[in-house]
Amino acid sequence: MYLKRKIDKYFTEWKKDADRKPIIVKGPRQVGKTESIKHFAEINYESVIYINFVEEVKYKVIISDGYKVDDIIKNISLIDPSKKFIENKTLIFFDELQDFPEIATALKFFCIDKRYDVICSGSMLGINYNRIESNSVGYKCDYNMYSMDFEEFLWAKGYEENQIDNILEHMKTRKPFSDTELSIYNSLFLDYCVLGGMPAVVKEYIKKGTFEGSLEIQRQLIADYKEDIRKYAQGMDQTRILNVYNQIPIQLAKDNKKFQISKVASGARFKDYRGCIEWLEDAGIVNVCYGLHFPELPLKGNYDDNKYKLYFADTGLLVAMLDEEAQEDLRVNKNMGVYKGALYENIVAEAFVKSGYDLYYYKRDDSTLEEDFFVRTTNELVPVEVKATNGRAKSLKTLISSDKYNDIKYGIKFVLGNIGYENDIYTFPYFCSFMLKRYMKYLMTKMEGKNDIHNNL
Repeated sequence: MYLKRKIDKYFTEWKKDADRKPIIVKGPRQVGKTESIKHFAEINYESVIYINFVEEVKYKVIISDGYKVDDIIKNISLIDPSKKFIENKTLIFFDELQDFPEIATALKFFCIDKRYDVICSGSMLGINYNRIESNSVGYKCDYNMYSMDFEEFLWAKGYEENQIDNILEHMKTRKPFSDTELSIYNSLFLDYCVLGGMPAVVKEYIKKGTFEGSLEIQRQLIADYKEDIRKYAQGMDQTRILNVYNQIPIQLAKDNKKFQISKVASGARFKDYRGCIEWLEDAGIVNVCYGLHFPELPLKGNYDDNKYKLYFADTGLLVAMLDEEAQEDLRVNKNMGVYKGALYENIVAEAFVKSGYDLYYYKRDDSTLEEDFFVRTTNELVPVEVKATNGRAKSLKTLISSDKYNDIKYGIKFVLGNIGYENDIYTFPYFCSFMLKRYMKYLMTKMEGKNDIHNNL
């Protein structure tokens, strides 16, 4: 069973481009990179040359005569004469690139030659990407692939594009969802939160219609990630990276979700763990949300890289790391309120990153004012609050009403409730979070020529 992914459309558009460059698909393990590339290749090419540098180490000699296309093809054919290179009808797929980043130098020559299409992929690419980037700059395209987002999950459940577009239409018009719509979308979103977006987990859920077997698959994926840390964290303290990874669920459970290195291990100091956070982020395992110096534009360069919150890149894996009591509450009782709202924050952070947003938060030192996330339009900064209950949003109201924050005119709140608008705060159900970037684009379009877009919508 193949699950439709957003990368499918990217590949289709790429194939139409006569001047297409080789692609490098980056992303953590088991998010569906290899399956998606093979699916595309089987439909669109007469011949597919698949080389896996982990399983087939022998192919690491294919650059022994240099990086020219004819030399590489000659050496591949010597190793396996059955591989057929048909000009303009062949895709060469180099998989597990992280184990042989040297092949990236050849992408320049394939790009210039243009007789064969090339796609590369691999997990943990971020940690070796400087070596790849320097060898192929200007001659490749990059694509960041993540585990399935909520939209892809809905596709897997059989929902059509028009049904999903209807969610955005509700946001645009501020028309509340009907009781039936709200119940169904909330139920689907809760399932997605517990399962996460790893294709193997989603496939099992689709096949069985229950959570049966999902926890075992998730825990195996976590074990695989930890094994990757031991394998690829070269020149760094693997134990410290694992300590940070294991601490994330514990620290997210606290009211103050700022990640504290001092809590990771007895006597732990920030300087001893420098590089661990970056390693996990580069590997695609965690999402880092940096604390702003002050809530104003621009966002880049306006944050303290020593203050951050850490979220799992896939909420399902966070869920799988919780204790047995929490597992029961989530999988049986569908109680997402467990864990002090950390799961809500994690799933919204995940949705933002998969939409292309960077993550920022703000905590004022001299007061209780704290805001979960920020996004931006061309001229405005938009605070985003994630509420475990549909209660007051004191910090959000302060940011909007105070004269101190000139870049902020309105805010957004995600809740376990329906659509609403009051006091310059847009309220949406959690399941709308994956649509936020498209909604913000809509607001920016409507803003042209209108002085008070928010009251006129």
